Amino acid sequence: DLYAFLSFVEKQRNNGTYARARKVATIKSYFNYLHGKAKIITYNPAAELESPKINKRHPIYLTLEESVSLLSSLDEKNCNYLRDYCILTLFLNCGMRLSELCSIKIDKIKGDTLTIIGKGNKERTVYLNEACISSIEDYLAKRNDNKATDENKKFLFLSSRGTPINKRTVELLVKKHVKNAGLTNEKYTPHKLRHTAATLMYKHGNVDIRSLQSILGHENISTTQIYTHVDEEILREAAKSNPLASIKSK
Repeated sequence: DLYAFLSFVEKQRNNGTYARARKVATIKSYFNYLHGKAKIITYNPAAELESPKINKRHPIYLTLEESVSLLSSLDEKNCNYLRDYCILTLFLNCGMRLSELCSIKIDKIKGDTLTIIGKGNKERTVYLNEACISSIEDYLAKRNDNKATDENKKFLFLSSRGTPINKRTVELLVKKHVKNAGLTNEKYTPHKLRHTAATLMYKHGNVDIRSLQSILGHENISTTQIYTHVDEEILREAAKSNPLASIKSK
């Protein structure tokens, strides 16, 4: 049944290797629980289930120039300009997750630090640079919370209905602004903006991999290592800078 299911999702649903690998991991985890911890079954049928081989892929991200273009493309006359600008600024500078951004509470902002609840309900500190602090202050100065309840007013980002902004709304506004900026070659999502922040910090800020792991809230360093792909660009440019690079055979 397990192998038939994996065959089905590959051939009928056209699931790629990443999707199938997630399913295999879920199945194995479930049966490991039934067999090892709950002891409901005496035989683990998923013990030898193999995960499909995954080819490493580089994260999709905006360049520095594209990031600046995205921020400058927002319509200042729009009623949500300051809110949306602040959201994009935090994504591009802090590399936070979508769920982390939506759950930001105002009382968790202390000077240049922001305390957020990350993956696994773990609390971590995000350090805010000048651009982030400025965008938050500008937004709060004009934020309309008349429709919000006292509980909802605690959240930084509010919808037009006065409720904490939800993930789908943020996904749609990111998609809209990316399109308006003319960046349509790739499918840029809030998670891609997180990739962008991490890549820009690593590439232009000389942030070491361990510091980047802490900033992004990764439990394992192996997750952070996907951002070292920018080293390849540095090596490529180094090769091109060799004074013999332009000499060709006659």
